[in-house]
Amino acid sequence: MKFSLLNTRRGRMIAIATLLLLLVTAALAWALRPTKTPSLATSPVVRANLELTVEAAGSIKAFKLVSVGAQASGQIKALTVRLGDKVKAGDLIAEIDSTTQTNSLRNAESALESIRAQREQQVAVLTEAELTYARQKQMLNAEATSRADYEAAKAKLASASGQIRVLDAQIKQQRTQLDTARANLGYTRITAPIDGTVVAVIAEEGQTVNANQSTPTIVKLAKLDVVTINAEISEADVVKIKPDLPVYFTILGDPETKYRARLRTIEPAPSSIATETSSASSSPTSSSSTSNSAIYYNALFDVDNPDGVLRISMTAQVSIVLGQANNALIIPSSALGPKIHDDKLHNQKSRNGGSGDRRYTVQVLGKDGQPESRQIVVGLNNNASAEVKSGLTEGERVVVGEASAATTVSTSQLRPTMMNRS
Repeated sequence: MKFSLLNTRRGRMIAIATLLLLLVTAALAWALRPTKTPSLATSPVVRANLELTVEAAGSIKAFKLVSVGAQASGQIKALTVRLGDKVKAGDLIAEIDSTTQTNSLRNAESALESIRAQREQQVAVLTEAELTYARQKQMLNAEATSRADYEAAKAKLASASGQIRVLDAQIKQQRTQLDTARANLGYTRITAPIDGTVVAVIAEEGQTVNANQSTPTIVKLAKLDVVTINAEISEADVVKIKPDLPVYFTILGDPETKYRARLRTIEPAPSSIATETSSASSSPTSSSSTSNSAIYYNALFDVDNPDGVLRISMTAQVSIVLGQANNALIIPSSALGPKIHDDKLHNQKSRNGGSGDRRYTVQVLGKDGQPESRQIVVGLNNNASAEVKSGLTEGERVVVGEASAATTVSTSQLRPTMMNRS
């Protein structure tokens, strides 16, 4: 019994020792296992066109928009244009009943004729007064009349002469009234002030308009052979742009066609300034809401529109070009590693007119398939693709990250993305 018990204990100890040995061996094998190289996502260095742009939403406006109104009151007897008609400056737009204005003109003409007749009568009186005065003067020298008669003739002459001056002033005044009456009659014929297209017909034939309170609009004319694009630029981007930069835009109905122009101007203040009041700006609530809202500035440029495709209020997707690089070496911006500060490179002016070249570190796939660090000089960088000025050659592959499978970014995947931005 003692021998059997001893064998059992010894067997257990041997089993425990064997188990411990196996565990130690497994742990050593796990620790000394070969390290698996991670799969890398790479992209080739290719040649393509690249541009750096400020993107903005815009709207199309008429180059010139005029509200044609009535300066005379009355009923519209005739409306000679319709929506969409093209007119020349001076063409008749509408006619207002001119009965009142015609009568006013006739009254002014009659009043002028009356004053002229009075003047002619007064000229005769003046002539008589001059003769009487001359005779009284001669008689006074000959002591053939009294001084009282002489002075009465002299006073009558002065009075007649003064009356002539009064009538001359009345004639001038009446001529002014006559000109005003003629102008008011002319206002009953409403003509086009510019060459343009009728884009809105506000009044109707037979409608009565009252110009005494405000100028009623009859139609609106727009000059559409040239249109103006109003692009809203955020306050973060407005500091980057300036007049005469190249710009292009597309419209929703034809996204494949790019309309190109040059930036004309950037308005110095947001359009909201026109509606702001001193009381609103001093209000704490108004100031708080203003500070929390986005601020946009209008950038304006003009485009020829000879075929009339571009219409008022169309939406335009605008791109203002800050810089361009044609047939340049391009890599994804995600491949760029830490930026290296270099004052000399930073002070060099690149094609965008303000940003200097920068030096970065990138990982380049070596011949042995392992990544190696390299410093490169980068020009334009639109945060999607970057222009390589030096440090890489076409065809090399840069590391853009790790991949769960051995997947790389191919040339065919990279090139269309960049070409579509040019």
